[in-house]
Amino acid sequence: MRLLQFIFRFTDEANPDLLTAYLFTQGFSSFEEQEGRLLAYPDEAVRPDAVRKALHQRFGSAVTLEAVHELKDRNWNEEWEKHYSSVLIAGKICVRAPFHPAADPHLIEIVVEPKMSFGTAHHETTSQVMELMLDIDFRGRRVLDMGCGTAILAILAVKLGADGVLAIDNDRWAYENALENAERNGLAGQVRVIQADAGGIPDEQYHIILANINRNILMADMNSYAAHLLSGGLLVLSGFYEDDLPAIEAGCSRLNLARIRYLERNRWVAAVFQASSQAQK
Repeated sequence: MRLLQFIFRFTDEANPDLLTAYLFTQGFSSFEEQEGRLLAYPDEAVRPDAVRKALHQRFGSAVTLEAVHELKDRNWNEEWEKHYSSVLIAGKICVRAPFHPAADPHLIEIVVEPKMSFGTAHHETTSQVMELMLDIDFRGRRVLDMGCGTAILAILAVKLGADGVLAIDNDRWAYENALENAERNGLAGQVRVIQADAGGIPDEQYHIILANINRNILMADMNSYAAHLLSGGLLVLSGFYEDDLPAIEAGCSRLNLARIRYLERNRWVAAVFQASSQAQK
């Protein structure tokens, strides 16, 4: 089979993590994100015209296929692993792949199989949520991780002391990978994973809800998050740009959720909101 490199260009309306997750379901297995572009490499025969059609149906004009290049024969996965690094967050968390050496025992270690770049903490959205989580008291708290992807946030919540975490994703790959990673980190009994969307959240209340998705889904599902958040509970949102923060804040404000902190890096934002005693249920 020919080795191909697909170059995708995306606008501010497209979350590269979600684009990567979708392309994984279309036969792509390795990815490299650049400024405004995503390089993707299929591990099976993929037709460019079919990819263009599927992308337009899923993302509209927010994502375009810019070019396709044929590469010289080589073991791409082996080459990719050579350049795939572990991630250190705030000097306290190490996210690594199984082929990396074990982390310093003083660090919180999370092991994620890098089947794709989505949810490995390399992207600002994930790393900033994890940094915010370090300043939240998870001890004895019930936690919901919406759009869990690899379950990296759910795993960190347990390692920070959460009393049980529910991880939800509507993608079959994410559901299976979340189960694998929970087991890989020895937390299969503490991270519960279900395949669903916001409409499938069980009739339970949570102290903390984590949602690293994208602006449109966050806005659409915000009511569901608020309905499952305990009074005084925290909602941690990410997957959107700093320009989108006013709209996110306005939506939260209508639900009596007040912003108490946010981080911004390369225009990507992660923010913490707190529910007042009058929050809608």
